[in-house]
Amino acid sequence: MSSATAASPWYKHLWPWIIIAILACSVTLTLSMVTIAVNNPDNLVNDNYYEAGKGINRSLDRERLAQTLQLRARLHLDELTGEVELQLTGNSGPATLELNLISPTQPEKDRKIVLARSDTGQGRYIGQVADKVEGRRFVELLGVEGDQTWRMFEEEEVSHDKDLLLGDEPLQGAEDLKQ
Repeated sequence: MSSATAASPWYKHLWPWIIIAILACSVTLTLSMVTIAVNNPDNLVNDNYYEAGKGINRSLDRERLAQTLQLRARLHLDELTGEVELQLTGNSGPATLELNLISPTQPEKDRKIVLARSDTGQGRYIGQVADKVEGRRFVELLGVEGDQTWRMFEEEEVSHDKDLLLGDEPLQGAEDLKQ
């Protein structure tokens, strides 16, 4: 009778190492994804839907006020000097305006610019932006007439070689609220 030969130990075979490698890669990738998710939370989600809905109604009221005042604005951004020039026409002329250039996806690229009325022309406002702003932005212009705040809000492609026109598009979201 022939004696039985001892089988080689498990760690000398290829297949156990392939299975261990697949499991190790899976665990490593899972931990990497969890780390990324924890370090970069989604900041675009709003937990308070009721307050957001009330805010939408307030925004529509402010935009309707801008329409009632027949406001139009032409905005020019000078790339070299960083000067922001706005020409406002209509039935409002506050001392200062607030211009917000809001990035739809990257909050760190949002810019808030305070525009002061210029002495050189009627309806002309001047401000400064610290850095270059280009690309798709939500452009929000806020002003005060009497004790009420008006708002002009449009999505625009911001570029230094063309002027932006605000107030030239119909008010979105208020089609059913026409009086």
